[in-house]
Amino acid sequence: MLAINLIKRRLRDQFRGKGLRIFTDGLPKDLSGARALAKKDRFEFEYWALDLVNAMPAQSKTKENMRGADKGIDGVITTFLDKINGKDEYGKLLVQVKSGKVQRNDIATLKGDVERERAVGGVFITLEEPTKPMLQEAVLAGAYKVSYSPKEFPKIQIISVKDLLAGKQPEVPLWTKPYYKEAQKIEEASDKQMELEM
Repeated sequence: MLAINLIKRRLRDQFRGKGLRIFTDGLPKDLSGARALAKKDRFEFEYWALDLVNAMPAQSKTKENMRGADKGIDGVITTFLDKINGKDEYGKLLVQVKSGKVQRNDIATLKGDVERERAVGGVFITLEEPTKPMLQEAVLAGAYKVSYSPKEFPKIQIISVKDLLAGKQPEVPLWTKPYYKEAQKIEEASDKQMELEM
């Protein structure tokens, strides 16, 4: 599914504003389909959910090791923050995806991950509807700003799969880096490593 998502992102970016429509069979189009995918393959459900918010899957995570070395981080959204001394400065939004029961502690954990990783914020995607204590915990995290926008962005955001399917998106700065460009960097680095090993 990751390869399909990368191709879709490249096509959308290449033909932006030209009326391109991409149809992908077999992926969830409603909440019941999302639940079915989560039940069948939680790993593929995560990939699917991350694609809905243009997040790059965590590099250290594998199907055999769902937690990987990322300590529960499922994906990353890279966003432009500022230009300092002529150099673009980017920040990251950590993304966590949950297909099972959720609670306030999940949000507290994401807040801790954001602080530990020095990320600008976090997005929590949940298949189940968030509880009131979860929403309150997210609000307590506060907000962050970027230099080119007067708007404040919630530091921790909770968004349900139901809302994503209805077209809602997390509030992020306008300029986010397409994750296929990040993936290309990783591929190039891997190729160089292989050359060195040979």
